[in-house]
Amino acid sequence: MRPARAVIDLAALRQNYRLARELSDARALAVIKADAYGHGAVAVAKALASEADGFAVACIEEALELRAAGIRAPILLLEGFFGIDELPLIAEHDLWTVIHADWQLEALERTALARPLQVWLKLDSGMHRVGFFPQDYAAAYHRLLASGKVSGIVKLTHFARADEPDSPATSVQIATFRAATEGLPGPTSLRNSPATLGWPQAAGDWVRPGLMLYGVTPFATPQAAAERLQPVMTLTSRVIAVRELPAGEPVGYGARFVTAGPTRVGVVALGYADGYPRHAPNGTPVAIEGRPGQLIGRVSMDMLTVDLTDHPQAGVGSEVEFWGRQVSVADLAERCDTIPYQLLCNLKRVPRSYRD
Repeated sequence: MRPARAVIDLAALRQNYRLARELSDARALAVIKADAYGHGAVAVAKALASEADGFAVACIEEALELRAAGIRAPILLLEGFFGIDELPLIAEHDLWTVIHADWQLEALERTALARPLQVWLKLDSGMHRVGFFPQDYAAAYHRLLASGKVSGIVKLTHFARADEPDSPATSVQIATFRAATEGLPGPTSLRNSPATLGWPQAAGDWVRPGLMLYGVTPFATPQAAAERLQPVMTLTSRVIAVRELPAGEPVGYGARFVTAGPTRVGVVALGYADGYPRHAPNGTPVAIEGRPGQLIGRVSMDMLTVDLTDHPQAGVGSEVEFWGRQVSVADLAERCDTIPYQLLCNLKRVPRSYRD
């Protein structure tokens, strides 16, 4: 069997969820969209089932997969519904839905439902993707109440720059939200992962931990609460061949790396088809048998190469960690000019295993 593996630490997952609850003193929807950011949505939901206040996914397909697996907790559709035909299914499976646009509100008003829905009404407080503008929000809220189709309304917004502690944008969005929702009864939800970790002034009744749930900091600089996160996924593979090369020899496609002296090159069974970034530069950190090491040469589809020169104990069969407790996926993302969300979500073809 190909040796690439992703090990998911469920105890760390639960600890990160508890941290979100502790920091916010609020109920928490565990965000498990995109197959739980590559960690396996069903397995993650089952691991949190005894303590999570609910879950959040992107769309009804993801929610129905969880219901089919026996998950009975509340599930919120973060993008709401994409067509009026989804509304009976939302009611049938007792799902919660975001409403962020006039057409969704009109669809709800026109649809006969078996039961009223729990709705999260989204305000565009400054991100400008979806949501009702502040001047239209109260009217949308009162239309929902008047429709007789809702069992409750949670007032919701989303931050665009909460991972930038020095930016004034989040404070502006908080103020916009408070002003637009003033006098409208019901619970609120403002905080995503960075806001849960770093913006206590965005307090509300619900938080939505996503990236932090998986033990990854959303911040580019050290942040006290984020230091308490525990990495959940460890991605490893093994050395499958060793090359002893003299000085002046190229390694891999495009000769991006040329040996400066005698070099032991380890070939590892992992590549960009598995989700590891093709453009990871020479010197990108890895851990070889638990010791710091580095990538050399261009990442190819199924294999990549690491420098074993200073690892005489390593050879065929040696384990290499690409991210986890020894190598930060956030650091890898920064070196590759991407974000950890993308690295985790892009993982494929790599078998996952779970441990408590």
